[in-house]
Amino acid sequence: MKLSRRSVLRATASTLVAPALGAFGAVLSQPPARAQTQPQTWRHALSLFGDVKYPEGFKYFEYVNPNAPQGGTVRQSAFGTFDNFNTVVSGVKGSIAAGTELFMETLTTPALDEVSTEYGLLAEAVSYPEDHSNVTYRLRANARWHDGKPVTTDDVLFSFDALKTNSPFYGVYYRHVVNIEKIDEREIKFTFDGPGNRELPQIVGQLPVLPKHWWEGTDKSGRKRDITQTTLEPPLGSGPYRLKDFAPGRTLVYEKVDDYWGKNLNVIVGTRNFQTLRYEYFRDSTVALEAFKADQLDWRVENSAKDWANSYDFPAVREKRVIRQEFPIRNVGVMQSFAFNIRREKFKDPHVRRAFNFAFDFEEMNRQLFSDQYKRIGSYFEGTELAATGAPSGKELEILETVRDRVPADLFTKPYTNPVGGNPQAVRNNLREALALFHQAGYEIRDTKLVNAKTGEQFVVEFLVDDPSAQRFVLFYKPSLERTGMRVDVRVVDSAQYENRLRQWDFDIIVASWAQSLSPGNEQRGFWSSQAADQPGSRNLVGIKNPAIDTLIERVIFTKDRAELVAATQALDRVLLWNFYVVPQWTYPYVRTARWDRFAHPDIMPKYGRSGFPSVWWWDAERAAKVPQRS
Repeated sequence: MKLSRRSVLRATASTLVAPALGAFGAVLSQPPARAQTQPQTWRHALSLFGDVKYPEGFKYFEYVNPNAPQGGTVRQSAFGTFDNFNTVVSGVKGSIAAGTELFMETLTTPALDEVSTEYGLLAEAVSYPEDHSNVTYRLRANARWHDGKPVTTDDVLFSFDALKTNSPFYGVYYRHVVNIEKIDEREIKFTFDGPGNRELPQIVGQLPVLPKHWWEGTDKSGRKRDITQTTLEPPLGSGPYRLKDFAPGRTLVYEKVDDYWGKNLNVIVGTRNFQTLRYEYFRDSTVALEAFKADQLDWRVENSAKDWANSYDFPAVREKRVIRQEFPIRNVGVMQSFAFNIRREKFKDPHVRRAFNFAFDFEEMNRQLFSDQYKRIGSYFEGTELAATGAPSGKELEILETVRDRVPADLFTKPYTNPVGGNPQAVRNNLREALALFHQAGYEIRDTKLVNAKTGEQFVVEFLVDDPSAQRFVLFYKPSLERTGMRVDVRVVDSAQYENRLRQWDFDIIVASWAQSLSPGNEQRGFWSSQAADQPGSRNLVGIKNPAIDTLIERVIFTKDRAELVAATQALDRVLLWNFYVVPQWTYPYVRTARWDRFAHPDIMPKYGRSGFPSVWWWDAERAAKVPQRS
């Protein structure tokens, strides 16, 4: 479960029309007469496994301050650039602006202190049968767009079709929805292609709902809007904020909507407390850090271990006007890596991919570049109970037996481990192992060059990066690889070029990461499935087409309880690891943050919300008076 359209048939209660196929291939039809419908049990929330924490009619989440002061401004950084507000084509065209989630709402919203629970936002209630073969959502009667018009099931139909048609991610994510029935202006039913997929009712609830009437209208110049294209026209929203001002690629300013329809909802109370949220764009993290030090930004998440260790000894920190604080990460596992493009012939052999790992001296890099702050990643679900450990046993082994003939034999008897360097002898041994693996893949050393034994062509690899900070550690890795005899190039491009090359699968190796929730499911298809491998914009960046992995993904999706989900995910993790699709990098179990001391947060913080900023924080007037904000 997540972490990220064209017109549809206009079905109305008074007009019966023949079923038709929408652009996404699902049948859009009228429901039978009300007298023929089956009794429904309506729920205020959904949980993947087990009961929900908050009962119907609860007043607010326990990790918020329901009396939090309203107002104040937060200035945050964003990186790269933006040229688009249309989330439908995000990942396919243009660069989406930061903060679009502030004005675009979903049917449901997660609780940040539960593993896999969603509560109603645009929808007030949900109903589904025991076999999870369909789901019906009932919209809130008072849900409104910022222009005052109601949010209706026509908007939901429009949004689903637009996203499913134009977004590779949603195309995979919602491919099991085969029928949609508009019951009336407030009720809509989604039918799936089979029973047993427990997650589908929840992921339908994560659908961003867009204003059909706005997108089918015209802009100020009279031109018809096109949802398949990028736009810098601020879209109409239904959320707590609207876009007040922006400078393309530089600045975004969101302001709170005074008459926001949902401000008294139990899932909203105590959140969205700031009056203004401002994003300043930077091309370089070092420049952003200097802007923070100069009080041009209020809040910073520090991703550089080097900067965290060495760059925060300035007067405002020593005087406690700037607060440094680390928040534990409990809600996600992560794989951050050097990721191969196995669509290219030179990376198809797993011996080659594994050799790259033996040439990587993480321990020395950690010491020299990161002040020994990081831990090496050994799982695609690092930091969670979903990570495969030791040798497989119990339920996990039982699941792996179903794909035994299609996975590496070693994974049944050996735990996955990364090579360990850190000293000259270990590095020499690892390089010898790397060369042996290259030899098994058909390469040999000729005149100090690593060449294809058949063609004599030297092995050449290019690292594609768009972040100067990534260039630093790629350049550290480069000499180790060159010691094997290959030629290594490092190409740094701007964010627009980078996105275009990724969409065309035009790269050898990139720095890539996949964040995993505590309840993995249908999104795994978008990450690793054969179907997603050739879809531009998908998260299957590696290009994996592996029948065993496809089988295990389906096993993860159709689990019946938490214990089986854990075992199936561990099996998937183990098979991914033993195919050596990536060279794992490193992780840190905390979010490093620095802030000017103008804000406050609840005593009880959301267990799975990291810092919870800015959602559950608020402007603290007393603190702010002591630390005036520089304009």
